[in-house]
Parts: sequence; C-alpha cells; structure tokens
Amino acid sequence: MRGDDGKSGNLFSYVDLDDRVPKRHPLRLIRAIVNDVLADLSSDFSSAYSGMGRPSIAPEKLLRALLLQAFYSIRSERQLMEQLDFNLLYRWFVGLGIDDGVWDASTFCKNRDRLLEAEIAARFLRGIIEHKRVAKLLSRDHFSVDGTLIDAWASMKSFRPKDDGGDGGHAGGGSGGGRNREQDFHGQKRSNESHASVTDPDARLYRKGNGKESRLCFMGHALMENRNGLVVGGGITLASGTAEREAALALLNEYRPSDAAGGERRLTLGGDKGYDVADFVDELRARKVTPHIAVQDHLSKTGKRRKTRIDGRTTGHSGYLVSQRIRKRIEEIFGWIKASAGLRQSKFRGRARVDAQFTLALAAFNLIRLPKLLEAPP
Repeated sequence: MRGDDGKSGNLFSYVDLDDRVPKRHPLRLIRAIVNDVLADLSSDFSSAYSGMGRPSIAPEKLLRALLLQAFYSIRSERQLMEQLDFNLLYRWFVGLGIDDGVWDASTFCKNRDRLLEAEIAARFLRGIIEHKRVAKLLSRDHFSVDGTLIDAWASMKSFRPKDDGGDGGHAGGGSGGGRNREQDFHGQKRSNESHASVTDPDARLYRKGNGKESRLCFMGHALMENRNGLVVGGGITLASGTAEREAALALLNEYRPSDAAGGERRLTLGGDKGYDVADFVDELRARKVTPHIAVQDHLSKTGKRRKTRIDGRTTGHSGYLVSQRIRKRIEEIFGWIKASAGLRQSKFRGRARVDAQFTLALAAFNLIRLPKLLEAPP
C-alpha cells in the first residue's frame, strides 16, 4: 500500500531529544567525559566571569560547540550556528533544547574570545587526561615530542621594517594603490630582527629547512604518550631554531609522572633529528630522561660530519627502536588538527589566542580517539 505524502508541521513533539540520538553513537561517550571535566572546571569558569551584568553564553555550552566545530570540520562560527539551528545531534551535544534559539555568530565569537583569554583550554586538556577512564590508557614511562608550523593570519606584505618611516613599508618597489598594493621583495634582506608583521606582531618569519619557503607562522608542540598515542601536553611558541627543544623541556616540567615514592620517574623521550643537540641531550639525562632521539650524523654545510650525543648505549637497546617507530604517530596528531580541526592556518592573531585554539584542538583529538580505545560500541 502506498504511503501518504503528508506534510509535517505538528505543533508539539513528544519524543525527547536524547531519544533521537542512537544509543551506540560515539558522541555519547565523548559527551559523558566532557561533562565530567566541565563540572570540575566550574570554579575556574566562575572566576573568569564577573558577578554583574547580563548572563553570557554558558561556558560549558561554548566549549561543547567549539569541540563540535573541530569534530566535524565546520569552517566558521557562522556556519556552526547555522548547523546548530537544524541539526538535532548538535543541539543534544551542546545542551540546547529543541525549541531553544541559537546565538548570533558575533555574540558567540565575543563570548568565545573571553573564554580563550581565561586560559581554559589548557585546564580542559589536563582534565581530560586526568579523567578516571582516560588515565588508565596513558603510559607513565614512554613519551614522544615533536613540533609543527602553524601559519599565522598575516600575509608577507604585512612583514615590514620595524623602523618604517610612515610610508607603509612600500618604499622601493611598490606599485598600484591601496593597502594591498603590489610588492617586489627581490633583493631585500628580511629578518625577524629588522622586520615585523603589522597584522600579527607575534608571528615570525621561519622556514622548515634548506630549500623551503619562509613564511609567517607560529610553532606548535605536542607531548605524546607512547601506549595509545594520546596527547598529554602541548602549546604554541614563537617560531625559532631552538623553540622545539625549549618547549620539550617545558612540557616535561609540566607533565612529569612521579614514582611510588613521589620522586622523579625515569622516562624515555622519542624525537626526530632536530632534537639531537648536545645541550638538549645532556639536559634530558640530567633529568633522568633517556633520550630516544634519532641520530643526526649527516654532513654539514662545511662538509664535516655532525657529531651526535646518542651513542651505542642508547641505540643498541631494543626500546630505542620501539620509540623510533612509535614517535612517528605524533604526525597523525598534527595531520588531524590541520586537516580536520582547521589549524593549517590559524584564524586568530596573537600567540596567546593561537595557543588556546591549538590546545583545544589537541583536546578534541584525544576525545575522538576515546570511543575506540575504551571499547565503546561504534
């Protein structure tokens, strides 16, 4: 019998929003863990907001919405609000009722910026890895570290001399009119010491290696535990030749499991050839950290072979080969946050805000891994 092509438009709905979400949906487990972490952060939220004025968007709903934006690669806050208006799954995850109105995109961005400035992202990531269901998944002895470049929200035309005399940095080589006039950089010496971006002063001119292009960027860092490849720490620094090693030591100071007696636990730290520097390796050994660093013994520009501090005592151990194999999984983290979470180029300006966006993306990566790791139904 042919069904009736009736038009929907009932005034009342008697099905609860929670009943419309499949029981086996992975977002159910993620939402439960997120709610536990947000409940623990309630005092931090209270201290970040004033007790006067009109109520803002609840910070818990803000963070859930930002997580959805990373999970489903939603490219803008305006599109996020549009999808939140008609997608019942998104409404359920954020905590909106079926009849609740969504926020204006500008209002959402204003409240988001206030939340990011309160350094909530780092505490949120810490709360996830300390959750009782997540902590048992983490290795307490073996870690890997790496860095990646995050393009800044600034063009090369904004990289102008610091002693610019007021001509907008266009003296010598510009043509056309307006603020986006053509520029010819050939023959000019441009460095971070003499130039700075007028769009984002925190961005630095940096190149990944010889033969690579220089670009305005920040440097992101992640500390990964080696058992399941979850992120236990991370952040953004200014791009420089020593930033990776300095950030690695800072992350170890921030996240350092203790032994049964409460002292420093002996660890292993995997890394690529960029970490094979004498001072860094010696510093790791002084902190009771075994450096499972890739050996850098190629020829330098002068034709001499580089000396390495990683000797046969380390490379001859079977654990070294395991660390070298597993450390490459950290590239999966960077690949996901750039391709899915939209961090190939940051939409924010200033190191602090880019750091908050990057850290929240690391937390989102951990969350999408949890349903499978905790053996939740797909």
